Order: sequence, then structure tokens, then C-alpha cells
Amino acid sequence: MRFATYTANEQTFYGAVTDEGMIALNDAFPQWTTLYDAVAANGLVQLTEAAEGQAVTHVDFVYEMVMPNAPRILCVGVNFPDRNAEYKDGSAQPKYMSLFPRFASGFTGHGRNLVRPPENHTLDYEGEVAIVIGKQGRRISQEDAYDHIAALTLCNEGTIRDWVRHAKFNVTQGKNWDHSGAIGPWLVPFTEAKQLDDARIVTRVNGEVRQDDTLNRMMFPIRREIEYISTFMTLEPGDIIVTGTPTGAGARFDPPKYLKPGDVVEIEVEGIGTLRNGIEDEVV
Repeated sequence: MRFATYTANEQTFYGAVTDEGMIALNDAFPQWTTLYDAVAANGLVQLTEAAEGQAVTHVDFVYEMVMPNAPRILCVGVNFPDRNAEYKDGSAQPKYMSLFPRFASGFTGHGRNLVRPPENHTLDYEGEVAIVIGKQGRRISQEDAYDHIAALTLCNEGTIRDWVRHAKFNVTQGKNWDHSGAIGPWLVPFTEAKQLDDARIVTRVNGEVRQDDTLNRMMFPIRREIEYISTFMTLEPGDIIVTGTPTGAGARFDPPKYLKPGDVVEIEVEGIGTLRNGIEDEVV
């Protein structure tokens, strides 16, 4: 079962995704206003049961960012060996992972355009798997880490590259332009370790493969990410962790291959799906 947030008839719904369309579930769970509320209440099993055998309610709809009111999105940077080498600074694998926050306003949904701002045209793509926490925890061991995951989704962690260089120690400015990235299309409930351990992520731009790697090559595996992050903060249901992108982002080509209007970016992971977005210039 897959769950998404979407707009139809100028209203926002959450529900189950089928090959024929959406099954709206809002009315069945008035206590959960949004999909985030359902995840925070550990309600994905109840959503699954409620959707079984139900008729499609919407065939004409637009995807939204999968949890547009998610209050906490934490991203892991430079998490593949080849990505570390891309920086050409001679550094060895770091002892600790790089982390930075992103805000929900910086993301849009599947099938929508990423927005390139007029201030700078170095919009870049980063294909990543994102995990959604389903169980509260602090100082979580790696052995228990997967028990705290509720669902998986995909992220295009779009970045304005020039703006990550505006300050010495942070990348927040370049990572949070409105609608510069996407998360979706949907949530896939996490049920077994191989959904992550065997996952391969592929990013294509206009059909050309730009990124292709497996999550088992991460310098900081997802179990370690959960362990490390939960050391300094209590992970809460509904938190999103964007787990890291492979080598091959546009900034690392010579010359760089930044995104422009008309481009189409696809991020695919078998068992999760494909996140697809076009590019447009912001109208000001």
C-alpha cells in the first residue's frame, strides 16, 4: 500500500494510491487532519485496513509534497565515498556525518516543477531515499534503529549551489529556496530490512543516468544515522531523515550541468517508486 497527499477539486486530501487513482481517507479518520497526523499517531496500519476494498474517489488530482506540514526534516550530506572524493580536498572519510535542516516549504510534490529563482541559476539535483520516523526514541541503538522507521519515500534534494557558499560553516541558505526540491510521490510502509539494505538509487536528467549507486555503500548507513541523530535529539514520529545522495550531481561535471526550464529529473528506487519533476523559472 502507498499513501500520498494530493489536491483535487481545489481541496487537499490524503489517501491510498492505486493504479486507477486515489482513495481519499480523510473522512474515515477525522482525528487525523493530515497524513503527517496519521504517521505521528502510528496510523499507517489503520489506513491500510481502511483502504482495502474501497472504491477510487479521485482520478483527476495533483500530488503535493507527501507530508507538507512535516515540522522536522534533517538531511545527511556527503554520505557516499565517491561524493567525498568529489570535493578533491584530500580528506579521508569523516568521523562524523554532516547534517543540515530543510523546511517543508522548500519542497513540492511528484509531477510538479522545481522552481529556479531569478537570483541564481545554479539549481542542482540530488536523488535520495528519505525515511519517516514512526516511533519516538532517544539514544537508539543501531540494532533497534529500523524498528523506529514507519515509511520510506524519495527526495530530490534540490540545491542552489552558489548559495551554499555564502557562509563558512553552513549550507542552509542554498538548501531552503521555496519549492526547489521535492519529496514523494508517496509513503511506502517500511516492513523489512531489505527495502533499504538492497536498495539501488538511480537519478536521470532528461533520460540520461546521472546517479547510480546502492545504499549499502553509504559511509554512514541508515542505522548509524538514526543512532547518531537520536543521541542529541529525541526522534519523533513524523520526522523525516533524508539519507544522502550518490556521486553525479550536476555541480561536479566540467562544466557543471545545472538544471534549467524544460529539464525533467527522475529519481527511482525499486520498491519505492519514481519521483519525477520538471523545472520552471520563478515568476516574480
